[in-house]
Amino acid sequence: MEVDGRDFLNSPPVKTVRFGGSVAETLAKHKQGDSSDYELLTHQLADPEIKDAQIISWLQEFRSCVTQLTKDQEQLIYTILRLPWVGRSQAVVEEYMAFLSNLVSAQTVYLCACLKMVVSHFTPKRVTICEGGVDISDSDDEDENLPRNFDQSHQALQLIARYVPSTSRFLMPILQENFPFIQKSSRTLECYVHNLLRVTVYIPSIRRDVLEVIIGKMLKLDVSASRSDIEEAEENAGQNQREEEQTEEGLFDMDEDVAADQPPRTTVMAHPVAERLDVLMAVMMAYIKDICHISGSLRVDRTKELYKDLLSVFDKLILPTHASCHVQYILFYLCSFRLALAEAFLDHLWRILQSPSQPAVLRQATAGFLGSFLARAKFIPVPTVRACLDLLLSWIHGYIDSQDSSGRQACCDISLHGPFYSACQAVFYTLIFRHRAMLEGNMKKGLEYLQSLNLERVVMCQLNPLKVCLPSVTNMFAAITRKYQVVFCYTIIERNNRHVLPVVRSSAGGDCVITNTNPLDSFFPFDPYLLKRSGQLIEPLYQVWEELADMELLPAKTGQQGSREDEDDFLCEETPKTEGIVGMTPSSYDSNLRSPSSVGSPPFGLQKPF
Repeated sequence: MEVDGRDFLNSPPVKTVRFGGSVAETLAKHKQGDSSDYELLTHQLADPEIKDAQIISWLQEFRSCVTQLTKDQEQLIYTILRLPWVGRSQAVVEEYMAFLSNLVSAQTVYLCACLKMVVSHFTPKRVTICEGGVDISDSDDEDENLPRNFDQSHQALQLIARYVPSTSRFLMPILQENFPFIQKSSRTLECYVHNLLRVTVYIPSIRRDVLEVIIGKMLKLDVSASRSDIEEAEENAGQNQREEEQTEEGLFDMDEDVAADQPPRTTVMAHPVAERLDVLMAVMMAYIKDICHISGSLRVDRTKELYKDLLSVFDKLILPTHASCHVQYILFYLCSFRLALAEAFLDHLWRILQSPSQPAVLRQATAGFLGSFLARAKFIPVPTVRACLDLLLSWIHGYIDSQDSSGRQACCDISLHGPFYSACQAVFYTLIFRHRAMLEGNMKKGLEYLQSLNLERVVMCQLNPLKVCLPSVTNMFAAITRKYQVVFCYTIIERNNRHVLPVVRSSAGGDCVITNTNPLDSFFPFDPYLLKRSGQLIEPLYQVWEELADMELLPAKTGQQGSREDEDDFLCEETPKTEGIVGMTPSSYDSNLRSPSSVGSPPFGLQKPF
């Protein structure tokens, strides 16, 4: 008689109903041309109602004749690999893993098929849902057995890797090919990315490639959800929520002051693409935290190795990608663990910026990263900021010297001097955010340092950086340097404003005169972080613009006021986007194996000796 899995576990083995001869006999007949039993065997293995005892019985027989399972038995092997073993009784799981071990050892031709089967279990299984009379296939995101199923899948993959040392070489293409479409549900993407990162723990040789695949997918999400789209979606969602509350409670019950002070009710992003990206950023940050820490203590060797892998991915994917808003914060977060990491990252950026062998577009992007990182990272102390400014200004002055000594009339040309202008803007941007920290404590020494930078020569040179840099940056830089009488920029700014507006050639033909407020194609990679879940880890590390202290510096002239309102970028960020978010319960990537939605806790002791 037939038994189900539960009866099988709680009672002695019972003979199951099966048709045809033994597996060995069936294979022998098939080899001689009689395939009737072979087809019957395949049919029984494909039965969706197959019982645990039947699976175990078949697998034991297959193990005894594994040497006969050659390439000729491909159809039969593929049927076995489709057996629903994950989530079955422990006896079935153990027997299946033993079969896999024997199979890949004796018949390596099936290695890739076995790997594909295991990787297929890295996402929730698909279920068919009927909506409005239409069958819709989607992932079963609510399966509470997912952690157990994932554990079993990883056990199988570890066994295969143990028996076949070359597994890593064949695994990587399979992991890449099976990556879910980025339009899939957040839960599906979260589970797959989580499992890919988990693989790197026991097959570390593929970690850099895995990180490259994951970050490449995340960048696609990032650039398809612009900052303005995310902000608009959040604003609309907030407006809809307020309207619903007014409808439910009545206007007379609303206390506007109290309601305004309450934190957001949810950490779910209103923009669907931003929601997927937020989930993946949370998983990545949890992974980074737990790889680098053991029992709360930073492991320097492991941290350095992870930094090298992520820096390689940064150079290959993140740096050349224009207008990504969030993925670069992976490096930002990692660098917060130790000052030496942040300094290593700054040094790397500096080497790219000042290297004439690098493409100009990459050097300009690097300057954006350098200035934005110095300005926004709270964990970078003033001495490090000064050291970087010294390097930048030394290079800038050297560049001006080379132009002055060339004997040619220097002109304001972005195509010729793009890295120079980007470096100038990085200096201006850094000083806007960090000047107060540089001056507090000892105003006299701080001012002496700013004077030593010889900023007046920079803004007065024939290359005229104030004409090219973003108006919002030049206006605020001019206001701050005027207050402290470091350099006077307004005469140059007004002269630049009187010049002919730049002519931009239209793609439709002809010339149209428009105000190009961003001629450098300025990009500030660490502008305010908009994602809610992962943002809870960034918020304590992030330097916001202190608006109330600096707005009074700006002149009240009509022309300049309009310029600020229309062209300002970072100055509009009055408060951090994560305002009102409470601290997180400490957790780890290890617990994330059980609940992929959990995120690691913020790091402590950011500036201890490395």
